[in-house]
Amino acid sequence: MPTDPEPAAEPAAPTPPEPIQSLVRGLAVVRAFDGEHPRLTLSDAARRSGLSRATARRVLHTLVTEGYAATDGRTFRLTPRILELGFAYLSALGLPAVAQPHLEALSAQVGESTSLAVLDGDQVVYVARVATRRIMSVGITVGTRFPAYATSMGRVLLAGLDDAAVDDVLDGDLVAWTPRTLTDRAALRAEVGRTRERGWAAVEEELERGLRSIAAPVRDTAGGVVAAVNVSTSALDQRDLEREVLAPLLACTAAIGADLERIGR
Repeated sequence: MPTDPEPAAEPAAPTPPEPIQSLVRGLAVVRAFDGEHPRLTLSDAARRSGLSRATARRVLHTLVTEGYAATDGRTFRLTPRILELGFAYLSALGLPAVAQPHLEALSAQVGESTSLAVLDGDQVVYVARVATRRIMSVGITVGTRFPAYATSMGRVLLAGLDDAAVDDVLDGDLVAWTPRTLTDRAALRAEVGRTRERGWAAVEEELERGLRSIAAPVRDTAGGVVAAVNVSTSALDQRDLEREVLAPLLACTAAIGADLERIGR
């Protein structure tokens, strides 16, 4: 009597290719530069990137040759051309161009700074901004990153994740930026849940003393959160911020979402 054929074996998952170590090292050197370290000596670059001096030297001189860095013979700095690497992402994202006129209109309406950010791991990354005045001791520009847990936009973006993903984000180090920074994980989970229910988040002096902000999500056609918009101020108190800014903010995020739907994103 014939027997049934053995079922075909499941094909083995392809083995992911090995990382290109030269690229990994190059990115490590690029990340060694930041707002507090705009210029680095060779020794600084090696130390901050975790590479040997010889490797850091090769990477830095490659960056200089390709126009992504410059040197005065002793220190190195990144050039504006490095922004091409970030703008490639922003251009593909499409959000900044769509959101910018809405941010400008919102800023003009409420008289405060407005921003658009997306979530990258446990950080928010600013991808568009309209500044009316300097509101923090550090400058905020496109590409600036802050911890998601301590910002209104971050809590809005976390509210768009499932509980397991939120737990993953909150599993890292939670540093108190000010005496008012919420760092208790249970309290943060509750705040994310509250944000999810009401559709917006407000943060008062958790990132910097005197700074208050309110944020709301930008949603795609399926209702998923793709970005967040905030209004930040050092002039309005929290009650006035909610009373005077929340409605225009929600109208702004709805308009951005509608534009994204119209262009088919």
